[in-house]
Amino acid sequence: MDQPDIIFIVLDTQRADRLGCYGHSKAITPNLDQFAANGVLFEQAISPAQWTIPSHASMFTGLYPTAHQVTQSSQGLSPERPHLAELLRDVGYQTVAFCNNPLVGILNNGFKRGFQTFYNYGGAIPSVPSDSTTLPRPLRRLVEGYTQFLRRISYPIQNFFGQSDLAFRLSLNAWFTPIWSRVANFKGQNERSVRDLSHFFREREKKGGERPLFLFLNLMETHLPFTPPAEFIDKVAPYLRGSKEARTIMRRWNRESYRWAAPLAEPLDELEAQVLSDLYDAEVAYQDAYLGQLLQTLQQRANAENTLIIIVADHGDGLGEHGCMGHAFVAYQELLHVPLLMQWPRRFKQPARVQTPVSTRRVFHTMLDAAGRLPQSANLDPVRVHGLTLATTVNGHDPEQGVAYSEVYPPLTFVKALEKRQPELLEAYRCLSVRRAVVQQIGPDEADVTLHKLIQVDEKLDELFNLADDPIESVNVMAERPFITEPMQKEMNRWVTAVSHQKTQVDAGSQIELDENITRRLRALGYMD
Repeated sequence: MDQPDIIFIVLDTQRADRLGCYGHSKAITPNLDQFAANGVLFEQAISPAQWTIPSHASMFTGLYPTAHQVTQSSQGLSPERPHLAELLRDVGYQTVAFCNNPLVGILNNGFKRGFQTFYNYGGAIPSVPSDSTTLPRPLRRLVEGYTQFLRRISYPIQNFFGQSDLAFRLSLNAWFTPIWSRVANFKGQNERSVRDLSHFFREREKKGGERPLFLFLNLMETHLPFTPPAEFIDKVAPYLRGSKEARTIMRRWNRESYRWAAPLAEPLDELEAQVLSDLYDAEVAYQDAYLGQLLQTLQQRANAENTLIIIVADHGDGLGEHGCMGHAFVAYQELLHVPLLMQWPRRFKQPARVQTPVSTRRVFHTMLDAAGRLPQSANLDPVRVHGLTLATTVNGHDPEQGVAYSEVYPPLTFVKALEKRQPELLEAYRCLSVRRAVVQQIGPDEADVTLHKLIQVDEKLDELFNLADDPIESVNVMAERPFITEPMQKEMNRWVTAVSHQKTQVDAGSQIELDENITRRLRALGYMD
């Protein structure tokens, strides 16, 4: 089988509604917009979780948080749960990662399993390609040997601090934030990693790599603190140059890391909300600019026609909406609605915009399906893996009947920080509650189908929104629309039951419907009679 190269790009903390291709009028994102225009865009891609660790675990395993059980920074992926990189490695792929998020690249949580090469741009002592430096070659080897020694010493220490409640609380002090965020490369070195990755592709092209490639890239650009280059601030928020008050607001937010995830005791004032929103957009524009270099490099490769590129976010970010900052506690669209873009010229010959809601955990199934056969050692149901590929939804037959489900487990490190600083907010915002959400196209009859979202807090239904009319989720219509609430509640219960059963099983998903193309392909692969 002619296996495609697979490029998996995660834009950490990237909201869908801040890209031009998703309708943001102020966006300066020409490169991602062009990529979307030439490929497949999913209009309602829903993250399975609202923050980095459970969301990455879901994309690496195809499982929801309740099933993979990695919902906190102190937890790791069970060896019984096959990792995407392991599975692709075992069917002949070269597996390489360029990662900027310390929660993915530093913590000992199993996320690096299966990668033959893992470059980590976050942490106190980054691990980068040897040709990333301009030092002479002999000196380069000496420096690399020394940094490898330091990494062996520092990684256990960094892992301990990453999982320590005390260390986390210390890191929230405003005087300490500018120090650790720089020394520990909290946001990685995103532009450098993309530059190094572009060089990696050019060098690999010269050598003519025989094995197919699986490449994972994580970028942290749009996460707080916001420090985009001045040229992007000038494009998005030129008033910052003449407003001392606006600059003071941004400096304060960049220093006070506790506020990056805490609920708001009082709403943001008008200028504060504008500054945070505009600086986020400036980071998005900066990220798009250097991604353009990478996307151009990918287009110029000899195997570009047979390369599957998936660009997705692990979650979004709250910028004061619904009384919250960051991505810790709620299940609203600013956290769960993420961009999902795909290109694979050999398979998806025409551009498309897909309206059907989909779970982004299905990138796992999509990449494995593209690779062909699963390794014989994999304890996975091949019918389910191949059946849940997003390609079936692109072709007009969604195996999950247009339902996207999500689970919001609160990160307990933030809960404990709130207990120390603002305990009154814990109850006010129900920060200890587990939330679940279902996004579905539903209506009173087939002629009046629209997009709705149902949110459950713990075991109780809480809110229903008509996303078509109310995309910012400002009006709870649950009481007045029982004809919508009741069938969506049944759908919610079905998903909760199915996912809870997966704790003792290996694969993900509710019952799926296979279309004829998938059925024929499974027969050809020998999985069905």
